[in-house]
Order: sequence, then C-alpha cells, then structure tokens
Amino acid sequence: MVRAGGQLPEEPERAPTQGTHSELSGSASNVVQSGNIGGGVHFHQSGPAAAPLPRQLPGDVRGFVDRLTESRHLDAVLFPDATEPPTMSMAIIAGTAGVGKTSFALHWAHQAQDHFPDGQLYVNLRGYDPGEPVRPQQALERFLGALGVSPQAIPADVDASAGLYRSLLAGRRMLIVLDNAATAAQVRPLLPGTAGCLVLVTSRSRLSGLVVREGAHRLTLGMLPEAEAIELLRVVTAGYRSQDDPAMLAELAQLCARLPLALRIAAERAASRPWMHLDELVADLRSESALWDALTAEESEADAVRTVFAWSYRALPADTARLFRLLGLHPGAEFSVPVVAAMVGTSVTSARNQLDALAGAHMLENNSPGRYQFHDLLRSYATEQAGLEETQESRLTHVRRAIEWYLRMADAAQSLINPNEARVPLDSSGDYGIEPLVFAAYNDAIDWYETERPGLVAAVRAAATAGLHEIAWKLAVVLRSMYMRFNPFDDWITTATIGLSSARDLGDKAAEAELLESLGMAHTQSHRLREGIEFHTAALAIRRDLGNRSAEALSLNAIGLIHLRSRDLTGASTMFRRGMTIFRDLGDSYWEAVTAANLADVQTELGLLAEADLLVRHALEIFRRRGEKGGEGNALRILSGIGRELGDLETAQEHIAQAVAIARERRNPVWEGYWLIEFGKVQQMRGSADALVSFQRAAQLQRELGDLAREARAWTQCH
Repeated sequence: MVRAGGQLPEEPERAPTQGTHSELSGSASNVVQSGNIGGGVHFHQSGPAAAPLPRQLPGDVRGFVDRLTESRHLDAVLFPDATEPPTMSMAIIAGTAGVGKTSFALHWAHQAQDHFPDGQLYVNLRGYDPGEPVRPQQALERFLGALGVSPQAIPADVDASAGLYRSLLAGRRMLIVLDNAATAAQVRPLLPGTAGCLVLVTSRSRLSGLVVREGAHRLTLGMLPEAEAIELLRVVTAGYRSQDDPAMLAELAQLCARLPLALRIAAERAASRPWMHLDELVADLRSESALWDALTAEESEADAVRTVFAWSYRALPADTARLFRLLGLHPGAEFSVPVVAAMVGTSVTSARNQLDALAGAHMLENNSPGRYQFHDLLRSYATEQAGLEETQESRLTHVRRAIEWYLRMADAAQSLINPNEARVPLDSSGDYGIEPLVFAAYNDAIDWYETERPGLVAAVRAAATAGLHEIAWKLAVVLRSMYMRFNPFDDWITTATIGLSSARDLGDKAAEAELLESLGMAHTQSHRLREGIEFHTAALAIRRDLGNRSAEALSLNAIGLIHLRSRDLTGASTMFRRGMTIFRDLGDSYWEAVTAANLADVQTELGLLAEADLLVRHALEIFRRRGEKGGEGNALRILSGIGRELGDLETAQEHIAQAVAIARERRNPVWEGYWLIEFGKVQQMRGSADALVSFQRAAQLQRELGDLAREARAWTQCH
C-alpha cells in the first residue's frame, strides 16, 4: 500500500540477482501507477467503442444572421462532394476581435455535424483572454476524457498525450473546434494524425504557419455588410420594436463598426427600451463615441466595440454595473452562480438574477446551466472599470472572497474524494461568512472538481499575485489531496510551485515542507524519480528540523516508494521500516498499515516470506477494521503472491478472488486490471484454462487505461 493518487504503482521487473518476485504494492484508497506511457507511444483503438459519443459543441447562436457567402465558400472548399469526408483536414476562421468568428464557426459546425458521425470536440483555448491561455496538455486531457480515457490513464507528457489522442481518432470522422487560438504551437498537438476528421480553428491571428506547414485553408471574416448588419439588429429587436427608421438602423450599425458583438449589445439595449425612439439611442451612442474618440489616439474597430461597451455599461442599474466590473476581478475565465454570490456577498438568487440580466444584455455569456463567462474583450473592459471605480481595498476584498470560496469548496470536496489525507486548518475569522456547498455524495464532489479545475488553478495563482500567500499555499495543499487521485500533473506542478513560493514568502517552514512533498509526489507519479527524491528529501529535512514525527514518517514512506521503483529494495525496506515504527509509536494505525503493506511487498521481493506474511496480515486487519476496501484488496493481492510462492495455491486463489471482487464492486478498473494478473498467475499454476481469460481481461483493461507496460506483461503471461 502506498500513499499517492488513485492508481497502482508500476510492476517492477524481477530482479535476477534476488531470486524472488512479486508485484509492487499499491493500496487502493491511496495508490499510484507508474506505468503511464511515454513519448512516442501510440495506442490503437480499444475501449473507445464503449466510450461516450462526444457532443461538445456549444449551442448554436440565437438569431444568427447568415454569412451566406462565407458559409458557401467553406462548404465548397471542404465538401466538394457532399457524400464524402472533408477534402481538407483544417480550416482557420480568422478576423478581428468582435467580428463573430466563434458565432460563425459554431453556426457552420452545427450545420455540418451530420458529416461527422463520430461526434464533435470543442475547447476554448482562450488565446486572447486576459488570464492564462489553455495549454495543449490541458486541452488534450479534456479531449481524452471525452474519448473515454480515464484520468489515471492520461499521460503526463504532452507528446505522449498527443500520440494517444491521434491513435484514438484514427479511423474516426470527428469535428474538432479549437476556439480562440493565439498561436500555431497551441494548435499543433491537437491535430489528428489521419484523414477523416476536420479541425476548425478560430483566431485573431492569421496562423500562417498552419497554412504553410499543415495545409490549412484560411477564411478571413470582415465586418458585416451593411444589409446583414441591419438585419442582425432587426432579428435581435424583433418583437420589441417595430417601424424603426432604416436610416437610423444604418447609422447604429455604422457606430458599431458593423461588428456582430457590438451590434448584439446595441440591439439588446434597444430591445430593452422599446419606448425610446431609435434616434435618441443613436444620439446617446454618438455622444459616447465622440467622448471615446477624444480619449483615444486613433479610431479602430476595437475602439468602436469599446464605445458600445461603455454606452451599455453606463445604462446598467448601479448594482448590476458594479457586479459587472467586480466580475472582471474573478480569478478564472468561467464562474458559477455560488462563487459570484460569495464574491459580492449576496444571495444565490440575487446573484443569478443579476447574472441573467448581464447575459440578457450580451455583457456575459451563459455558456451552460448556472455557469457564465465573458467575451475576452468584455473581461478586459470589466477589469479596467474595476480598476477605475473600485478602491484597492475593495478589489482585494472581493478577490479574497472568491478565493476563500474556492478554498472552502475544495476542502469540502477533499473530505469525500480523499478523506484519509489530513485536512488543512482553515481560519474561520477570514471566511467573510462564506458557506460552501454541501456535497451529498462522492460523485457530486468529483463533478464539482472536474468542472472547476481551471478555476482552481487560477485561484491559486490569483491568491499569490494578490499577496494572499496563506490562502495560496493552503489551496495548493488541499488540491494535492485530489490531484494525487487523478494525476493532472500540469495543474498539480503549477499549483504546488506557486504554493511553495508563497510558503517561502511567509517563512512558514511547515507549509514549505507540505509543498515540497506535493512536488515530490507529482514528479514521482509522473516518473521523474530524480526530481521526486530531491523534493521529498528536502521536505524530510525540514520536518526533522521542526520535530514533526508524523510528517517525517510520511516523507520516509515517500522516499521508500522511490527506492522501490528504482529497485533499491534494501533502501526501500529501511525507509518503510522507519516510517512504520514512527506511525506505530504515534498510534496512527492507518499509516502504520500503509507502511506495513509497502514493507511486506519489499520483503516478498527479497524472499522473506514469513515476515512479509506477518506484516501484510497486520495491515489487512487494520484495513478491514477501518473499512478501507482498497487497502484490503491490495493486502489480499500480496497474500496471494506469498501463498503462490509457498505453493499454497488454493488459499492464494481465495485471496486474489476476494481482491478482484472488491475491485469490481468498487468499479475500479485500475485495481481490477492489476490484480487480475496475479489471479491469472495463480490459475496458471493450478493448470486452469481460466488463466488465459484473466490475462486477456487484464490486458484489455490495461489497454483501455493506456498502460502499455502492464498490457505487455499481461499478454506475456498468456504464452
């Protein structure tokens, strides 16, 4: 049994000089897998047939005014034969900010989706957002998850993830929409490797590298023709206004630079004031435009959009306008109703009503139930207004409220996702009366974590930037407890590095050790053992200086695991034995059992079966008493290996059969795939034809999990 994320460690190869063998231990509530794939390894389809059909396209744009010329051009280029797959693999929709690239791409994609029977993938790369852009690895994690790959099986390396992604798309016909890309480097890892799929990219950049090197077709959107701009105004105001003077509509369109984003905001304002003559609204906007011209060095399309923003913003009720600018301070690009309520100190109902008002005015996008985001231009504008109209103290207070909410929510989620990890003490005096949501069950906590993952990373970064270092390191440590289950290494290393810097800024040595341990775990689980042992050794030194024996023992266990992976069985035995002794002295039965199981695996490897048997039975008793089913299953696997070595095959089979039953009961394919290899070995030694079935099932599960090493070992056992 090991302390780490939700996967099992890599099976070590048999050490020829030792003369003994067994698989490396892994506990199931706290286990790691070191057998993730490396760069250049591709997996072919297996398991994807059972994966859900991705349907990730956001909804079509309401009242879209067809760019018929552009749509027909794209159709002609990509589908010269309507019955065949696309003739090109990539198209770029380029154009200035606010010109409607995303709306056009999504509208066209909805019309074309029948050409792609295997589904659609979508990601907003946020290449021009004021915050951090989405990195290729983050986008790949989302896509691989949608293609049925478990989080534990997603490689940490971007090249390996891209290889797995390309392999899963091979032979499929899928539409992939990459929205708001800034550079070709952001796009390239997300490209399929074979024909049949189409990638639709939107960008303010021309992305010439993709045109030259990858042969992409580029379509540049310009401002809407006057007739279409006027038609968009009429569509949005339909049912609210009638008999508007065409000349006034033309002037309104011109003031909006005939850009769809500005046109929709202006039209929504006109629709919300049906009693006002259009010439009054135009005069109001014309005055705003004159003021904006006086404040800017030169006119541009972007200036026209910002003029409309200012015009609409100043027309908002005071409380709604304040919410708009405060939302510009939110750490992440997306936000939910509850975090907004906590951030501004209002009720969830009030927050929802104001958010809906902003979405209705096209000042926000309601991209999914209960979740909102800005267009990147509007986010920049909101942030600017907060800087102009809010005091520094007010800005810091509202940022802190948002980050406190994320901290308390993450803490609540940890209590269900990984309850055996120690909880970080939270200071109730700084919670501003924030009450986190209550998760009814484990799956609810998981759903929240998966939805909020990008915002959690942004919250750690925002806390450090704002000088809220205590919150930064605490949130990073809370996230470690979840990251170790799912291995999002990019997020994990990013937040732990920020948290470590914050702990050092505070001079908090205990917090520093926590973050060093977190980085050690992240690097170890992603197979960077040299870096892992450096971080763990640094954490151990601090913990010894502080006299924190429990934390010292955790570091000893972590270093033991690295020795075990490195096949230094003597070093591993020493570390586990020291850690187990400390935990026993402290009366910590759970961690005593963890280290005892790890030590039992080492002793089995060394052929010291009698001691291994005593250790693992002691651990098994503790796990059963505590209801730790994963630890119980792993201990049973170790007992099976010991029985097999001793020739007691009947008892060995009873043990491993119980372990596999636990894995299936808990619906954990990682455990099942690992433990089935032991089951097959026992069956094989008993001369049972069922051994082949166990090995084949193990290989199938390992393939679906993306573990090439274990898949190969399972197939090897078949021969």
